[in-house]
Amino acid sequence: MLVFKFGGASVKDADGIINLASVVKQYDGQQLLIVVSAMGKTTNALEKLTKAYVDQTEDMHSIFDSIKQYHFDILHELFDANDPVFDDVANTFVEIDWAIEDEPHDSYDFIYDQVVSIGELVSTRIVSAYLNKAGIKSQWLDVRGYIHTDNSYREGIVQWDKTRASISKDIPAMLQKGVVVTQGFLGGTSENFTTTLGREGSDYTASIFASCLGAESVTTWKDVPGILNADPKYFADTVKFDELSYTEAIEMTYYGASVIHPKTIKPLQNAKIPLLVKPFTHPDAPGTVIKEDGFNKFEKPVIILKQNQVLLSISPIDYSFISEDHLSGIFGLFAQNQVKVNVMQTSALSFTVCFDFYEERFEKLLRNLKQEFKVKYNSGLTLITTRHYDEDSLKELTAGKTILLEQISRNTAQMVVR
Repeated sequence: MLVFKFGGASVKDADGIINLASVVKQYDGQQLLIVVSAMGKTTNALEKLTKAYVDQTEDMHSIFDSIKQYHFDILHELFDANDPVFDDVANTFVEIDWAIEDEPHDSYDFIYDQVVSIGELVSTRIVSAYLNKAGIKSQWLDVRGYIHTDNSYREGIVQWDKTRASISKDIPAMLQKGVVVTQGFLGGTSENFTTTLGREGSDYTASIFASCLGAESVTTWKDVPGILNADPKYFADTVKFDELSYTEAIEMTYYGASVIHPKTIKPLQNAKIPLLVKPFTHPDAPGTVIKEDGFNKFEKPVIILKQNQVLLSISPIDYSFISEDHLSGIFGLFAQNQVKVNVMQTSALSFTVCFDFYEERFEKLLRNLKQEFKVKYNSGLTLITTRHYDEDSLKELTAGKTILLEQISRNTAQMVVR
């Protein structure tokens, strides 16, 4: 059996969903599980709605109305007005109405997961309904009953034994009856609350199902021809990799390559399942294959940009050296506030870290740190990571920029710049 994952760009409009159906038709006769992301920029819009609700701003309802209108416009292009899918989508959006009808009392991360998750629930309702209309027998599956996580909202940790048992129990029989369509990015807790697996987590969802079902392969359908050495939005003359090893792919995703979620590779590597990254506009193109014996050929350095970074320096109030005890406490606070370190550097009197900026988490971390340390920070920065670099490429990347932190090893150079 095969696992397909379609990202938001591939289902951003009616034409995208029609194209998805045409891709699926090419695999007629195969057992196929399809993981679908939220449509277009819906996740960003739902994040905006979440913040508006938590802050109780006046534009909350207009944001929500725009999200609903976007989806219903697509529905009207694909279905007759009396199709049951209209009620299915409307009833799904009611979950947001329930979530935002009272003033916020829960934590931001909990609220985030209950609201933002609706994007995938709606997109899969639409995709499944259209596949059936197009003559492809499809079943809609609520992933929250199959991918079980702990209560780490916005970064749910998968409970593998329970997840494997649930998937193995029900999904094989469903695949015998037709295509199964489910949501990426989402999980569920033992209390039946929704969790998310981290931004871009739909790739990870696909690898979880593939691992548990012993899939032949996973294919992620993207708006790029495969995995490139750099993001074409920022760099011209990018080159595509025909193959990559699991190891190189893990390194690239660890440093922030956004084409694949960082957690995606490990379950596939353990089960020796290849991952294909292919363009949804040209489904017959070879794309990139990631596999155990993938051949790594680097015509150009791999360049990974992470925007919206914070560079934070911590030093003890009493001017004592940064010791292992200090570091243990600092990392405990980072873990407690779900802040992941991208780069770190230690000196005698200070510890400096670079990480992604999330306002709520950052403010909590700052309050905790200031109880024991002096803290300085810069925000709005960019982290440039270059693998298999050369001196000329480093000079070109940092030309006209101020380097605030630099770290260079044999294969990887990282620079925090302004």
